[in-house]
Amino acid sequence: MNRSRSLFVDDHEGFGRPPKRTRPRTKERPDYGNLPIGRVLTIDRGRYRCKVGTTDVTAAKARALGRKSVIVGDLVRLDGDVSGTPGSLARIAEVEARRTVLRRTADDDDPFERPIVANADQLVIVTALADPEPRTGMIDRILVAAYDGGLDPILCLTKADLASPDEILAAYDGLNIPNFVLNPGCDLASLRDCLADHVSVFIGHSGVGKSTLVNALIPSAERRTGEVNDVTGKGRHISTSAIALELPSPGGWVIDTPGVRSFGLKHVDPDHVIAAFSDLDEIAQDCPRGCTHRDDEAQCALDMAVESGTLTSVRLASFRRMELNGIDW
Repeated sequence: MNRSRSLFVDDHEGFGRPPKRTRPRTKERPDYGNLPIGRVLTIDRGRYRCKVGTTDVTAAKARALGRKSVIVGDLVRLDGDVSGTPGSLARIAEVEARRTVLRRTADDDDPFERPIVANADQLVIVTALADPEPRTGMIDRILVAAYDGGLDPILCLTKADLASPDEILAAYDGLNIPNFVLNPGCDLASLRDCLADHVSVFIGHSGVGKSTLVNALIPSAERRTGEVNDVTGKGRHISTSAIALELPSPGGWVIDTPGVRSFGLKHVDPDHVIAAFSDLDEIAQDCPRGCTHRDDEAQCALDMAVESGTLTSVRLASFRRMELNGIDW
């Protein structure tokens, strides 16, 4: 029996990318420019639900794109049946260039970055003021990821009926981050205005009320909600995958993500972080080569700016706390 063509061999192995140092049969590459564009809403067991205009389309990914090449928020070119009728299946032929990418690693020792969401322009950090207790270290890390990924951060404090927001707000006062303090059943008009016409990704610990907030903003979302464990003080994972949901008029998108318990930043270049703050970056140009901008640097231009009155000490302290909790410079 010729086992080379037996059940132990995957016939699809012969249809991958051409081997290295081989000449392609043609120099012409497929042109997908005329194919319709869809937004990837969610991913489930190799099937990608995309929005094409007002139609929900289920698609598979072209083999040539490789593993993990498509994430929620991607804009993709779709080939095949894009009618959206039950049982139909389109094919993702190409991924459009991403404007932004939110990434994280499992922890600071993990060298492999994990892209979470593409093409978002705002990152909403959802933090409970109690039950579970807020952790500024996690907020700082998510802020670093936002600035590194090119997203504008927003701080959203839930469960304000259980604790005062004053301490958390004071900790981030110097960074000029938009913030919203929410009670159960409160008016969300100002938050809706902030999210309108934007693509905003919600991220936070399990149990902070993230999915509850999404349901309040988009009643048709029907996201599952959970409770906080009385013993551990931690929430239970309810959302298991990211999903993009369209906001009612005037429009925009919210991307709800599963709760996180760690946020590694091994992939972050520290220079990208300070570059996100135009006021600090301009001052830092006068720092000596190799300056880490920590408070133990003898000739850091940021300290000199505080001494001269061009930078407030609160502003510098907020930045330094963020980088100390965020990444090892």
